[in-house]
Amino acid sequence: MRKVLILSLALCLAAAVGCSKPPQQDIDAANTSLEAARTAGAQDYAPESLQAAETAKQELDAELQAQQDKFFKSYSKAKELAASAKTAADKAAQDANTGKETMRQEVGTAIQTARTDLAGVRDQLSKAPKGKGTAADLATLSADLDGVDASLNEAQAAYDGQRYAEAKTKVEAANQTLSTVKNDIAGAQAAKAAK
Repeated sequence: MRKVLILSLALCLAAAVGCSKPPQQDIDAANTSLEAARTAGAQDYAPESLQAAETAKQELDAELQAQQDKFFKSYSKAKELAASAKTAADKAAQDANTGKETMRQEVGTAIQTARTDLAGVRDQLSKAPKGKGTAADLATLSADLDGVDASLNEAQAAYDGQRYAEAKTKVEAANQTLSTVKNDIAGAQAAKAAK
């Protein structure tokens, strides 16, 4: 009788473990948090945190697959991994919001600074040495500055549309062109002074 009871208990335990179900609510919560992080712009504003969350999700997926292939399933580790994936995704979303705000402030300042620099470079260009053979060079530099102005307008539109990463890229390109024009003007001034 005792052997039958032990065997019955063992079979019940094996059946319970073998029919164990994935912690779907925890998995869904992790997936929802990961999607929220992506929606918050973590790929642009917190890429390291997003990568950590995606790695945690991959570990969860691997554990779920490993259990799926087993006869006796145990989802306790999957439950822990789902909680870790959710925590990492929540952190990515929070970091994205913080990064977005930081970039918003930086890009807003960068646009204003670039506009001030553009006005200064236009002033320098108007005072650049003029003479034989310089008209084409000055026209090219003026066209470059018009391009900078257009880039800054695009950056402002991206900024106003809360696409701060795009705005940052456009401001950086504008600043690079401004730097090149400044150097060209300085070179022309130095050449004139040397004569």
